[in-house]
Amino acid sequence: MVKQFFFVALAGIFLASCSVSKSARTQRNLMSGTWSLDNITYENNSGNFKSVIFNDAEDICFEGSDWFFRDNNSTGRYTIAQSTLCNGGDRFFRWSVVEPSQNYSSQLQFKFIDENRKDISGGYGYRLNIVSLTEQAMTLKSNVSVDGQPVTIVYEFSKK
Repeated sequence: MVKQFFFVALAGIFLASCSVSKSARTQRNLMSGTWSLDNITYENNSGNFKSVIFNDAEDICFEGSDWFFRDNNSTGRYTIAQSTLCNGGDRFFRWSVVEPSQNYSSQLQFKFIDENRKDISGGYGYRLNIVSLTEQAMTLKSNVSVDGQPVTIVYEFSKK
């Protein structure tokens, strides 16, 4: 009887540690689907900026890109249109919503994978703060440094 109780208690602890919070689950459900990245802006610093986003392409290449999030297997992709400035095509990623232990907002976390869902980023990934998320709009922010000064990149999405 004691062994059975111990096993049930251990299984409960294990399942609780692996579960996703209700808030993160709600955000995952809202993110699921296709989004358009409509606008990228910069905050907390003055001047004109030109940046390479996610170590992939210039910011202008991301404007108008399509993003797809599949919540049942945590995979997704974004598609950049081909142009003279942009190397177009699909980029695949594995994603999740994380809730840091500090007083930060929830974050979208992702890392690049190939078409076969194999990690191609060497474990390196990205986290963006979820500023707002509704059924129709999403705003994400990331904090970066330019010449030692903080800059916040703002990504504004609309649901397709």
